[in-house]
Amino acid sequence: MDKWLKKDLKFIWHPYTQMKDCRKFPPILIEKAVGVKLYDNKGRFYYDTISSWWCNVHGHNHPRIKAAIKKQLDSLEHVLFAGFTHKPAILLAERLISISPKGLTKVFFSDDGSTSVEVALKMSFQYWQNKGITEKVKFVSLDSGYHGDTVGTMSISGVDLFNKVFSPLFFRSYKIPSPYCYRCPMNKERDSCNIDCITPLARLLKERSREIAGIILEPLVMAAGGMIVYPKEYLIKVAALARKYNVHLIVDEVATGFGRTGKMFACDIADVRPDFMCLSKGITSGYLPLGVTLTTDKIYKAFYADYKENKTFYHGHTYTANPICCSAALATLKVFEEEKTLEKMRKTMPLFAAGLERFRQLPAVGDVRYVGLIGAVELVKDKKTKKSFSFEERIGLKIYKEGLKRNLILRPLGNIVYLFPPLCVKKDELEDVLGRAYTVIKRQIKISLDK
Repeated sequence: MDKWLKKDLKFIWHPYTQMKDCRKFPPILIEKAVGVKLYDNKGRFYYDTISSWWCNVHGHNHPRIKAAIKKQLDSLEHVLFAGFTHKPAILLAERLISISPKGLTKVFFSDDGSTSVEVALKMSFQYWQNKGITEKVKFVSLDSGYHGDTVGTMSISGVDLFNKVFSPLFFRSYKIPSPYCYRCPMNKERDSCNIDCITPLARLLKERSREIAGIILEPLVMAAGGMIVYPKEYLIKVAALARKYNVHLIVDEVATGFGRTGKMFACDIADVRPDFMCLSKGITSGYLPLGVTLTTDKIYKAFYADYKENKTFYHGHTYTANPICCSAALATLKVFEEEKTLEKMRKTMPLFAAGLERFRQLPAVGDVRYVGLIGAVELVKDKKTKKSFSFEERIGLKIYKEGLKRNLILRPLGNIVYLFPPLCVKKDELEDVLGRAYTVIKRQIKISLDK
């Protein structure tokens, strides 16, 4: 074994990893990256088909983003953000507000996706306390949603394999069925339903809105829950119910933001105007960690008071609005303009969709779903009954290993194989990725069904 990998296994504990598995299947040592490709210490390349956990937007080693980071290092690397400020943060806040859904006028900086959601939850909670409506203390979320790994964000995420062990730590929240069209909670078919899965939320808000502070969801795509793509009409109905029953609408755009769905934000597709929008991942194109929570003047003014009134939002992070991170984010947004990223996507998205549709013909592919440059293939043992492969069969791990042999980084979510490439992916690269992925999945399906 390579000496570096020996040191890795001796000293490092990797995330979402059973470390005992690493003795037989050690991590890959990556030496460099360019565009949509990663290169290991042996010179072998891998397509970064999942954007290094959904954050790389413009490709690895982008010259403009690197230059912005280097330039910022020459003037200011960090300063506390309580009582101090700096130009990169001011410029970034101004730019984010200019491209975000109307009504979002204030920016609060944090460190990552989980913290951006924690900020929204705490702001929403304290808003109602500051307004004297103290019974509004609960949140509503989707039962397959995912919003982070902190205790607060796990509390409003779906309880599953990832976080079940921590459930005694969670605060109580309301869970409603997810708009999962392939496995409809209302036993309806998408072609004939009227977004009937909104009924449980409507009923809950009618009965419990007095105690509900807000509802949080990932707009259009439930990422870690299985890349579940749902109709924009559901999001529109959720927004309407939130307004009707006076609860905050919190949209978690950590994974869907910055062009992933073909629009800058998924909310734009449904023309929804939330009370809070949580951002991270693609905000710096994955170069540095940064989280942002945007909210409205109405929310902000509930905290704007004399010090003795004790309405201050007591929340912050050591690296809040780090100047280098903000500079990377500004450069990321500049690349969107200069390279016309969203316009170029209009040419690659139809190719992506057509390529994914081809997977439907495979015997164990139960569902194919996509929006923008996010796509997923759900594998089942029986198409008619939609019976899933068991956890013990570990078909996802087998596909991951086979993918590496064919220069693909695939990290399936259980039985769901997904593609989440950088937005800069070229047509020929995308065709190559889709072709290799098809071969991998076809091979593993055959092996699994033949057993």
